[in-house]
Amino acid sequence: MTARVVLALGGNIGDRRAVLQGALDALAATPGLTAVAVSPVYETAPVGGPEQGPFLNAVVTADSALDPAAVLARAHEIERAFHRVREVRWGPRTLDVDVIAHGDVRSGDPVLTLPHPRAHERAFVLRPWADLDPEAVLPGRGPVRDLLAGTAGQELRRRDDLALQPPR
Repeated sequence: MTARVVLALGGNIGDRRAVLQGALDALAATPGLTAVAVSPVYETAPVGGPEQGPFLNAVVTADSALDPAAVLARAHEIERAFHRVREVRWGPRTLDVDVIAHGDVRSGDPVLTLPHPRAHERAFVLRPWADLDPEAVLPGRGPVRDLLAGTAGQELRRRDDLALQPPR
């Protein structure tokens, strides 16, 4: 049985585009995950945390035969491969791979809350996801396009010059 998984990629240290492409390639090479599509790339102002540079963000959808915990474990492996360190909450990072949704699963598990507990508040998740799938629904919150209205004022700009190459 497979579930549609939504993953958010972001980073603001180093060659941001190359890191996002590497993460996308690593996800596509994961047994049990079949990448479906990748959104346009957005450059975004940081939300919360210390003063830091802008992020590049994208959203990936995949069909997953893996359970949510296995998807999260793979996301963390990929972050480590790109030298992600967790020293300052919401601080600068080479790569962040967040599991936004795993099918219709709803869970309050503190290790992996599904859907992601702040996704409905973040333009850097909602805007690329809506570009990728205009009919997308965030479980328990509603249509992604409707949720975008609540993120007015968050800075982001589409960067078509930094498009990611979809998995083959």
